[in-house]
Amino acid sequence: MREPNPPSGPHRAAPPLRDLTPVLERLTARLAARHSRSFSRETVENYVEECSWLLAARARVELHLPVLVERFADQRLGALARGMGLSPKPVPEVLFVCTENAGRSQLAAALMRRRAGAAIRVLSAGSAPGTDIAPVVRQLLAEQGLDVGEEFPKPLTAEVVTAADVVITLGCGDACPIRPGRRYLDWNMPDLTGLDIESARAVRDGLAARIDELARELLPSGVIQE
Repeated sequence: MREPNPPSGPHRAAPPLRDLTPVLERLTARLAARHSRSFSRETVENYVEECSWLLAARARVELHLPVLVERFADQRLGALARGMGLSPKPVPEVLFVCTENAGRSQLAAALMRRRAGAAIRVLSAGSAPGTDIAPVVRQLLAEQGLDVGEEFPKPLTAEVVTAADVVITLGCGDACPIRPGRRYLDWNMPDLTGLDIESARAVRDGLAARIDELARELLPSGVIQE
């Protein structure tokens, strides 16, 4: 893999470590095989390089960076293929967006996954992603027997917006790009940062009510997980 070309702007400051190159080459090979019907190896390699730059500045533990890069690149390539009509899109897709992708959008995504199961593809992203999912989100989900799984804060990119049928913003304002044919909803829910636990629970319950309504709108009766 060639030395990555850093993107312009604020992402230049923290390139991935050079000794990660062999690892990134291996994950590029895996992703190239996985997406071979839609994209060339060069395209996959470019995405891996860009994802490594986007995530390097935010990775709390460098050891975990390749794992996050692979997940992020896989998500972006899959969304790109679906958005371009290169791969099937069997279920509706919903994208939740907030500023840090550490609070409301992660909470909403987890609640939608519980409600709709595999009948809706759920993604989340942030206009200025943080380094880790907020502890209050983990607590609010744990109280209902849920967790965030393998999710992590990640930047908002054009591919996931293009693939989405519904884009729900939760505090990112005008940062979310507008794509024709997408449905946009702005759910004005308070930021979880600094809220006492009872207020945070009220936000969770408010999100759950809106998610239940949207899921019932998007899916046939009998599909929703109760």
